Amino acid sequence: MNSKAWIRKALSMCLTVAILATYSMVALAGTEKIAGELLVSGTNINGVTVNGEAAQSGRSIFTSSTIATAKDASAIINLGKVGKIKLDPNTTITLSFNDKNINGDLLSGRVTVLNASDTVSVKTPDGKLMKLGLGESAATTPQDEDDDDDDGGGAWIWYALIFGGAIAGIVIAATTDNNRIALGGGTTVVSPNR
Repeated sequence: MNSKAWIRKALSMCLTVAILATYSMVALAGTEKIAGELLVSGTNINGVTVNGEAAQSGRSIFTSSTIATAKDASAIINLGKVGKIKLDPNTTITLSFNDKNINGDLLSGRVTVLNASDTVSVKTPDGKLMKLGLGESAATTPQDEDDDDDDGGGAWIWYALIFGGAIAGIVIAATTDNNRIALGGGTTVVSPNR
């Protein structure tokens, strides 16, 4: 009888340890860490980095990650019910989020809110904190906000003014009679052969 009691006690102890280990794992798994999904687009699908490492579409993004896009790549970060943001080419942002809101430190480029359960707070390098709603954007420089035409700057205006001035001068010279040049003047030429 002593051996049967010993086996029961050992079996009860093993079951108790198994139950304790199972429930402790459930408790550890209960701390929900929110992750987002990275979607890469553009001609360079290897042009997006997360914390300095090359990233492909489908990569998980965790809070406090730094995401950078190259000049020929853009990215969308899908955070599920919290929201979705788009990073334009040449953008670098440090993104922080939880189950209620999204915050970002925009280092360069432009970020646009595609969907959000609340406003998205973006801090620009000049220290300005912007609250963005659906469809709104934040950019590091004003020309990034509305420079979607590749005009090469304002140097063409100087060339147009110089060229226009030259044409106006030619037209004025051709239409006025004051610039007539008489070759030979009014003198009489005496020929030695005559």
